Amino acid sequence: MKTILIVEDNPKIAKAVGARLKHHGYAVRIASDAPSALMQARKQEPDVAVLDISIPGGNGLDVAECLQLNICEKVLPVIFITASKDPSLKKRASQMHAAAFLEKPFSAQQLVAAIESSLLAPATEMRVAAAQHC
Repeated sequence: MKTILIVEDNPKIAKAVGARLKHHGYAVRIASDAPSALMQARKQEPDVAVLDISIPGGNGLDVAECLQLNICEKVLPVIFITASKDPSLKKRASQMHAAAFLEKPFSAQQLVAAIESSLLAPATEMRVAAAQHC
């Protein structure tokens, strides 16, 4: 069973996304802030990370870089989610070779499709891209 790390500070969104992913057969781990996300990943390396960009204790972009460079043994596909309409965030996520970038509100089908796609063809260049941003 593939494990998905969801990093979302809104408990209602985290719970809803987690329930949908469990329904699709994934194991789910939830963190509400940057330090908790890193701790969860250290306990059990996820197969995919779904990261809200705006989270307490940091941001999803920085968490993705830290996961790639310091915690994960393999390349970790990352899906960024955000309510922000700032085009620079999407550009940065693209530069990091994110598996997907979804703006809230997004459908469960969009997220599941992004996860399934990232598991079939992992983002092999993300670790290199993350190193360039540090």
